[in-house]
Amino acid sequence: MQFSEKMTRNESRATVALASIYGLRMLGMFLILPIFAIYAETLEGGKNHALIGLALGAYGFMQVILQLPFGMASDRFGRKKLIYLGLVLFAVGSVIAATACDIYMVIFGRAVQGAGAISAVVTALVADSTREEHRTQAMAMIGATIGVTFAVSLVAGPILNQWIGVAGIFWLTALLSVAAIFVVKYGVPTPMHAHFHSDAQAVPAKIKDVLRDRQLLRLNFGTFCLHGAQMAMFMVVPFVIKANTGINENNHWLIYLPVLLTSFMLMVPAIIYAEKKAKLKPVFIAAVGLMLVTQIAFMFSLNSLFGIVLTLFSYFVAFNILEASLPSLISKMAPVASKGTAMGIHNTAQSFGMFLGAALGGWLSHRYGYSMVFLFCATMMGLWFLLALGMRTPPSVKTKMFHIQGYNDAQAKALAQDVRAMEGVYEVVAIPSETMLMVKLENQRSKAFQAALSQAIMNRIGS
Repeated sequence: MQFSEKMTRNESRATVALASIYGLRMLGMFLILPIFAIYAETLEGGKNHALIGLALGAYGFMQVILQLPFGMASDRFGRKKLIYLGLVLFAVGSVIAATACDIYMVIFGRAVQGAGAISAVVTALVADSTREEHRTQAMAMIGATIGVTFAVSLVAGPILNQWIGVAGIFWLTALLSVAAIFVVKYGVPTPMHAHFHSDAQAVPAKIKDVLRDRQLLRLNFGTFCLHGAQMAMFMVVPFVIKANTGINENNHWLIYLPVLLTSFMLMVPAIIYAEKKAKLKPVFIAAVGLMLVTQIAFMFSLNSLFGIVLTLFSYFVAFNILEASLPSLISKMAPVASKGTAMGIHNTAQSFGMFLGAALGGWLSHRYGYSMVFLFCATMMGLWFLLALGMRTPPSVKTKMFHIQGYNDAQAKALAQDVRAMEGVYEVVAIPSETMLMVKLENQRSKAFQAALSQAIMNRIGS
């Protein structure tokens, strides 16, 4: 039995198609981010920034409520059916927001958009569509899609606003949602077998244990703070740029584009260094510290174009490092059998941060002014920094999964014990009901050693 590093054509096709669907969900959140607050202020009731914050955050609120239930329902009713339902809701919500004449209808439309909480279902369908040994690669492609979507949205949002306006952007997302239904129907091969995957889905029985894990709680609080501050900031930054630089909101991309590109140039080496040299904790803490300093700097540096560019550059360097590090840390620190549950809770914390950050950012901006929003963000970052200092050093590991067809419980247990005894293996769980062996391998080994170890595990499975 040979260990294959390449996806099949169907696996690649399904992964690319589903990554695009996942990106669409994030596009609905991010594309309007740099221009929504200014647009919403022109609507009836929009002078109240607290209501603008609710409109921006309503999407995340519905994600918090429905994300895990959608994923669980897909086990019973079918993945594609739930994705169709989610995309229809997303399209309907987009149309409501596009045709809204007041802020209240926009809030309702954003809530309906968020009700299409398909991310957990898409993840489950990716797991159905890929073999165990390629699933981590497929999930990484989806993760990369999220990062690219965010960056593209900050640049594309102002440009699209100039051409078609925010209402037009909502119409565009509605059309893309309808198109996505056809992508799922005709572009994603229907898996021969669909079943539960504990590496990709939340296990209700494990939720309590994951919530009790202090290391995971630190990380979940971190993603809550990171995305809460993100949404709160964009309740203020567009107004500040327009007022203090005279740059129209349609041209804000001229600031975001160079800042994003240069910040990525620093982020990539930092992540590579952290992973290759097992320095993830110090790099992570440094990024949280930089984010704290940046939020404080925002209060004093937004009166000039130079101050805005410099502070936004610092923000995006920290944000990109943290956004890339958090899922990796969750994967490394969660018990291997609870990985899907840990990621589900992590994503829920992210959505809750988006909701609360937007809502509180709007309220603070309306009641106390822009500086109070950044003080709120700095307070969250300060608390996160203190918690991050006490974080356990994450093990330098990566997870691989292997198919174990035909094993009963006793045989699976014996297999796990044998594999655990191999040099370079950190943790092993065999789940015969899912025909899966999950193995954490030490990452501070050569690629040749890791490939040989993977082949040895495959040989042991096939023996």
